[in-house]
Amino acid sequence: MTYYEVLDDRFQDFIISLCRLEKLHTGMRWAEGPVYFADGRFLLFSDIPNNRMLKWDEVTETVSVFRHPSNFSNGNTRDRQGRLVSCEHGQRRVTRTEYDGSITILADRLEGKRLNSPNDVVVKSDDTVWFTDPPYGILSNYEGYKAPSEIGACNVYCLDPKSGALTVAAGDFDKPNGLAFSPDEGRLYIADSGRSHGRDKPHHIRCFDVGEDGRLSNGYIFAEIDPGIPDGFRIDVDGNLWVSAGDGVHCFASDGTLLGKILVPETVANVCFGGPHRNRLFIAASSSLYAVYLNTTGLQFC
Repeated sequence: MTYYEVLDDRFQDFIISLCRLEKLHTGMRWAEGPVYFADGRFLLFSDIPNNRMLKWDEVTETVSVFRHPSNFSNGNTRDRQGRLVSCEHGQRRVTRTEYDGSITILADRLEGKRLNSPNDVVVKSDDTVWFTDPPYGILSNYEGYKAPSEIGACNVYCLDPKSGALTVAAGDFDKPNGLAFSPDEGRLYIADSGRSHGRDKPHHIRCFDVGEDGRLSNGYIFAEIDPGIPDGFRIDVDGNLWVSAGDGVHCFASDGTLLGKILVPETVANVCFGGPHRNRLFIAASSSLYAVYLNTTGLQFC
């Protein structure tokens, strides 16, 4: 079976011909939010409709339940202190898991109104927490709890965990989804997956300049995803984007060129780099967790 589609010769440099796409686990209803813990050699990921987070052990290659109920957790990341940061559809909030296992609420309201259903999250080097807030968790009782939006908008937020200040970083998205900073944090890429609920809606990734004060400017459409929609994605040390799509994972150079694809037999929702050398791409795809070794290195914090 062919696992790759090369569209630009540069993509050949990332392929290790001896490495195949591996299915590590299956049985989820909608796998999401993978995050790798190098210090424990394990991967955490969400199974949203089953209201649980699972743990894949890299040494034993076994899967166990990490958290149930998980408040319909979706996207996950780690902060610069190594703590788990999660987006919860069920409680409509972003939380941090402390070293002792206790949960700290980082954000759940804007000006007294409940958030929609935080979706994906990334932590910048200055410890600010950036996350997206589409309505997926309040549209039905499948991935959360059906409810009206109190805010009436789908925003991208920046949270200062020191002061607790929550600000709208971008407010002109249909359904903001995955997000990631460039290696130098000078650019922020944000997915808009609006086409999930309308054929004429956005299915692209936008790119913004990030000012020294954290403000976003000069936004433009970086790339459109087809087939499917852009959901979660990650960036490697050279600035290439590895983006979820309907037919697998699409790799874009920082200039917006689609270099190639990792073909996956299920719709991909999210990815992350892991392994001791951060050269293994973990792929959360519908009912299964996949992985493949690549000849590149993912950013440590993303």
